[in-house]
Amino acid sequence: MATVVFGLLAVASLLPTLLTPIPAMVDYLNHLTRMYILSQAGTANANPYYEAAWALYPNLAMDLVIPRLARVMSVQSATRLFLLLSQLSIISGALALEWAVKRRVHLAGFAALMFLYCLPFSWGFVNFECGLGIALWGIAAYLMLAERQWPLRFTINAAFVTILFAAHFFALGVYGATLGLYELWRSFDRKLRYRDAALRLVILATPALALSIVMRLTAGTIGSEGNAWFFALKPVWLFRIMNGYNMTVSAATALALATALYVAAKRGFLRLEPAGIWLVIGFALLYLAIPSKLLGTSFADLRLIPAAALILPSFCSLSLPDRRSTMAGLIIVSGITLANLTVVLAVWLSYRADYAAIIESFGKIEHGAMVLIGSSGEEADPPFNDLTQYPMYYAPTLAVHYANAFVPNVFTEAGKQPIQPHAAVRRLDIPYGGPVPLRLLSAIAAGQIAPSDIPPFIRAWYRDYDYLYLLGPAVANPLPSLLEEVDRSARFVLYKIRRTP
Repeated sequence: MATVVFGLLAVASLLPTLLTPIPAMVDYLNHLTRMYILSQAGTANANPYYEAAWALYPNLAMDLVIPRLARVMSVQSATRLFLLLSQLSIISGALALEWAVKRRVHLAGFAALMFLYCLPFSWGFVNFECGLGIALWGIAAYLMLAERQWPLRFTINAAFVTILFAAHFFALGVYGATLGLYELWRSFDRKLRYRDAALRLVILATPALALSIVMRLTAGTIGSEGNAWFFALKPVWLFRIMNGYNMTVSAATALALATALYVAAKRGFLRLEPAGIWLVIGFALLYLAIPSKLLGTSFADLRLIPAAALILPSFCSLSLPDRRSTMAGLIIVSGITLANLTVVLAVWLSYRADYAAIIESFGKIEHGAMVLIGSSGEEADPPFNDLTQYPMYYAPTLAVHYANAFVPNVFTEAGKQPIQPHAAVRRLDIPYGGPVPLRLLSAIAAGQIAPSDIPPFIRAWYRDYDYLYLLGPAVANPLPSLLEEVDRSARFVLYKIRRTP
């Protein structure tokens, strides 16, 4: 019964990716734009405002794979295939890890399905998702060889560390933290001599240290400067993690899962293995210690939640006493999975028309234009009051491909992405950031803000840009003397900017 339910849920969970040409994930569209730039670099269709800037960055999974896939299929199809393979690696990696620990699959597959569209994944952290799937397979391979001779362990570990270093640095961190905690438990459990325990840890860490040195010598970097801790949000993320579009559904499913786990543990049905206890304590301490913004990357700490959710089930044992309890467990897991999946499918399908409309609007933009993204709303970034609006934030960046345009919000941060704007437009570039609030654009145009207090990329936006995409709730033309409406849809208005001297 459990196998049939898992199979049906797995097929259903892949439907959003299979049914939507462009998944409605926030960062996904920006990544898709970058894939177009990289795939066309050096060709007659290359964008005039961007160039490739390769270095040893530990965030290159899709950048290395998709341009090569695009030689035999469209960039859009190659990017969606990459997402599908990443999802499959999450599911299969969880199963492989549980098999390596228990020699059977029992819980991990269901955990993977419940978290397949959790907040980091549904917001489009695609390199992290791919890297985490690889990390699960790497952890499984290492544990299968944990008792073998060190040369074999070192070789397998070095191979996975190299792949993960190129794919995503945080996924490498999850891999290293998991195996490091496991080795500490193993040393304690077997009362190994300090020398032997230290040697195993050195063998584990050496490949990562070597790659870090090579990265520094070749001018590679990891992200940028800037760490920030938002401790008040850490307990909140535990209830917001399950769904990236609907906080009510996320909280309800998280509470249902926590309640089910508590009841199962209290009645003795669910038990953590000794190694699992070490992992729980280690992950909890890491979650508290990791900054919310790490090396310029936001939402770093919440990424640890799905990582733990995918790894810990392999170190748990569940023994339900009868068929009735088994059915109840399957109903709870299915309900959580389908509730989140329903929200995802509804949002993704609704955006098919919106993305088609904005792609059509690019035909009304002059090729080579300068395009700014604005927002009519006053909400914070991200807009937690209505996250279904969030997948539109970076949709206008696709003008880079369809109109050979420049858009300042394209991800181009050194240490993360291997592209950069040409020197002529670099002052307008903002590697990370959402749409500019309309109130700020209006205040700048009216001269109500001192130029020294305005970021360079919008200081003279009415002279530097040719078009403005205004996202969010529909409003009347805010600046009729400056803006001329060109196109309109349910989620955006396209204006041509009447440039002033």
